[in-house]
Amino acid sequence: MNRAARRRPRARLDGRPSTFDYSRVTVTFESGGDACTGWLYRPDRPADAPVVVMAGGLALPRETLRSLAERFAEHGYAAFVFDYRGVGDSEGTPRGLLSPSRGVADWEEAVARVRGLDGVDTGRLVLWGHSLGGAYALSVVADDPRVRGVVAVAPVLSGGSLLRARPLPAVLRAVVAGVRDRVQSLLPRVGPHTVPVADDDTDLAVVSDTGFSGAYRRFASIPDVPARSFLSLARYSAPVDEVTCPALFVAGSYDDVGDADAIEAAVADRPDATLLRVPATHLDLLDDAGAVEHALVFLDGLFDVD
Repeated sequence: MNRAARRRPRARLDGRPSTFDYSRVTVTFESGGDACTGWLYRPDRPADAPVVVMAGGLALPRETLRSLAERFAEHGYAAFVFDYRGVGDSEGTPRGLLSPSRGVADWEEAVARVRGLDGVDTGRLVLWGHSLGGAYALSVVADDPRVRGVVAVAPVLSGGSLLRARPLPAVLRAVVAGVRDRVQSLLPRVGPHTVPVADDDTDLAVVSDTGFSGAYRRFASIPDVPARSFLSLARYSAPVDEVTCPALFVAGSYDDVGDADAIEAAVADRPDATLLRVPATHLDLLDDAGAVEHALVFLDGLFDVD
């Protein structure tokens, strides 16, 4: 029996909360000299709501998290969802670069910007990240003891796993493409050598899987990103052992990108970590109603909300 046949139907987020339940404003911040753009959702009440800082991964724009942010705001949490440099409405070149150091820096600047906002309780601040964004959020909380908690949804704990998931000849082609792009980055007139984030046929995609590329198109058009992303990601591992705040890890049982078994093994001995396994793929978890409800239960328990 194939994987698709074994999967159970899952509930997706549907409908939208009343706009009377929240307001949304655009907020910008600077990271690395570029202006990044985010949306701040403020709930109608309470006036001093806890705040959730949110971002995704794999070059998905913040629009893909709109429904999640609205659900948090409906439940009484402020939510700030932002675009990384080079993604969506944010400035930055090269466009779409998957760089852990750059991504973590963007998270840090987003958190700093939120801490300077009025009308939210920045003493009760939590991070929520999906995919590479979940891993970057873990890097941030490992260095920032003021963050009260983190929700890591399908986190890609090892960037190198995106390379190792392909046959050796394809790994070598990816490395060669990355070196070519790194050289071209020194030649401004040439421009970057790019590869698609996802693709049905080529091993040079960041994630080469027919099901993944189809799911990606459900949220956004598939971008091309600089091939040096392979080299940057290969050196990155999320510092799970250094996370001391309460953490909720959400893993998809059918996820070939953020492997559920690897996530479970990484958090097995963490006293403040909770693992939730959901019968879902990597991108399913972006709009899985059950995963959102568990995140809300986690937040309510963290802040003693009845």
